[in-house]
Amino acid sequence: MKKLMILLLFFGFIAQSFGQKYYTKTGKLDFEGSVEAFEPVKASNETTTAILDVSSGKIAVLGLVKGFRFRNALMEEHFNENYMESDTYPKATFNGVVNGFSITEIGSKKEYTVEGDLTIHGKTKKVSTTIIIVKNGDTIEVSTNFSVAPGDFDIEIPSVVREKISGTIKIAANFSLVKR
Repeated sequence: MKKLMILLLFFGFIAQSFGQKYYTKTGKLDFEGSVEAFEPVKASNETTTAILDVSSGKIAVLGLVKGFRFRNALMEEHFNENYMESDTYPKATFNGVVNGFSITEIGSKKEYTVEGDLTIHGKTKKVSTTIIIVKNGDTIEVSTNFSVAPGDFDIEIPSVVREKISGTIKIAANFSLVKR
């Protein structure tokens, strides 16, 4: 119940601070940390929340760590309990700004740079990456791909499985945002 209240307050605060907003509660985050010759290490979360303020270019994303689904239940359990410690660190967030964003300039595919703070496993790191934005009628499609290193976020990979997990985790984010 406490976690739900914190999430509601978080999104209430974000909603208050934004102007004209587009949002989704069904955004998709995928990650892959596979190494050839071993079982694929990948998961998907289709319950990610994202909000884009088109008047300022501010963007906020929140994904619950326990929302990631693996093809193997044991892998999912190890991910939550041993690596991400999702009871202690239940969410991953990004708060940033899409540089040079203007709602009037998008229509067909447009590429921007987004900069901000990525928080995973309780550790925050500044990131900058390319983001693609397309406006289709009343919907804004947002997508990006970037990589992170588990060590940058104090995520420890036990030596017994270290060879089976890549030192660089590829992340793909896709959001279909509608006007709020």
